[in-house]
Amino acid sequence: MRKKHFFLLLFFLFLFMNTATSFAAGSSAWEGIIGGYPIGNSGEQRNTCFKTNNTKIHIVNVAVTTLWATPNATRTVDHPSISTPVDLSAWTKDMNHQQKLWLLGKIDTQALYGQEVMILESKGDWYKIAIIDQSSPKNSNGYPNWVPKSHIAETYLNYEGCDIAIVTANKANLYNSTSSNSKFLEVSFNTILPVRKVDKNWIQVQTPQNGIKYVQKQYVNVFSDYESISNPTRQDLVETGKRFLGLPYLWAGTSAYGFDCSGFTYSVYKQHGILIPRDSSVQAKHGVVVSKNNLQAGDLVFFAYDKGKGAVHHVAMYIGNGQMIHAPNYSRALEIISMNAEPYKSEYAGARRYLK
Repeated sequence: MRKKHFFLLLFFLFLFMNTATSFAAGSSAWEGIIGGYPIGNSGEQRNTCFKTNNTKIHIVNVAVTTLWATPNATRTVDHPSISTPVDLSAWTKDMNHQQKLWLLGKIDTQALYGQEVMILESKGDWYKIAIIDQSSPKNSNGYPNWVPKSHIAETYLNYEGCDIAIVTANKANLYNSTSSNSKFLEVSFNTILPVRKVDKNWIQVQTPQNGIKYVQKQYVNVFSDYESISNPTRQDLVETGKRFLGLPYLWAGTSAYGFDCSGFTYSVYKQHGILIPRDSSVQAKHGVVVSKNNLQAGDLVFFAYDKGKGAVHHVAMYIGNGQMIHAPNYSRALEIISMNAEPYKSEYAGARRYLK
């Protein structure tokens, strides 16, 4: 009898050792760091959209990173825009009018949390990057220029198969849990992150380096991928634009902390699944040419020096009834204005349609 018990004990010990070994081998990819994304404490991160992929990518790891024409050329007042984390609200609030005007030609565009970029060059504490989904003739890889290295994280394409959540609110908070007292980070309109789980009132999203965070469902839309976003109506574009009325102007801005003229039109279209060129001079060369008497809501209207015959310097979105919505300059906030107002009437240079 003792012999029988001994062999049974050996049998169960053998089974236990095999199971433990198999589990350890099968779960090693989930321990510590998952493809550059630290895992949380819950098993619910192991959903089917995760696929091991050793392709390295670089993504923005702050709410908004600003691209500078020259590295190490910032002022003391610019510290909130280059620190980690950034504080864009403080930056735009603390600058006076002259300090904002100084930014003209010093900064070019912005990229949002989770947005993929390509590293072009390294210099000290700065990277020269290209923003992949901002097309520009300046670089075939995307809109280029310099950002602090601390704003960029290296990771892997492990979540490419996940649904995406795109922030539809002007701003939204990410939380460490489903408690509103556990704020992790405030992110901007148009921020896109992989979805790990959809709950009744919350969406669990994968962050670049901080595991799963939570965003309230009412502030995002979920799609299978960016290409699956349905085409907007003309009124959709207008209503999205109107949500930013009164927002102060920010040269190079592409976030809800401030837009420039083409950053505004680029961002409105991006929200609805349509990627257009980043700068007004390039937006004016693409899309479908539209005559002034055939304008429809959502069309982009352009303005140029030399009474409309020179270089394009401004873009707005037509909203119907002879009116347009635009981010004008540091003297005025985002507004609706008649196309017959000067200098726009005299500088009108044509229109393009991007909505098919």
